[in-house]
Amino acid sequence: MLEAFGRHGAATISSDAIVHELIASDADVRGALEDRLGTTDRTEIGKIVFADRSQLEWLESLLHPRVVARYLDWRERQDAPLTVSEVPLLYETGGETRFDKVVVVTAPKALRDARRTPFPGDRELHLLPDREKAKRADFVYVNTGSLEDLDRFVAGVVGELAES
Repeated sequence: MLEAFGRHGAATISSDAIVHELIASDADVRGALEDRLGTTDRTEIGKIVFADRSQLEWLESLLHPRVVARYLDWRERQDAPLTVSEVPLLYETGGETRFDKVVVVTAPKALRDARRTPFPGDRELHLLPDREKAKRADFVYVNTGSLEDLDRFVAGVVGELAES
């Protein structure tokens, strides 16, 4: 979806990409991960934190403020008429207040499960149900169609935002 918004002229950024960058290159983050979890390998980190809620909470407290700071800095430097941020845990972190509009992308559970890499532990229990996210969102896209369908949806959202 992020790429589709980029094709329609939006400046885009991904919170996951920021997290990956922090884990790969931020010395403070890497040191904290080594000290607490014994690794900076994202797969190993996932195994640890999704099996232990306290470790997940610690990781989120380490990363989320840094992600928000990087995002806000990025946004201030943009001159595109539209900026789009991909934030997988938007509602779970209370981040929706930083945005003018929210687009939720969903798909039937069976399709989501088939598309994702399984994680150990109870990761899904920590996520707000898609139905609740969709109720809160300004726009909702059910991702069961083609790339052309997605592109038409994004074009419609961009058009509606340009009118407001």
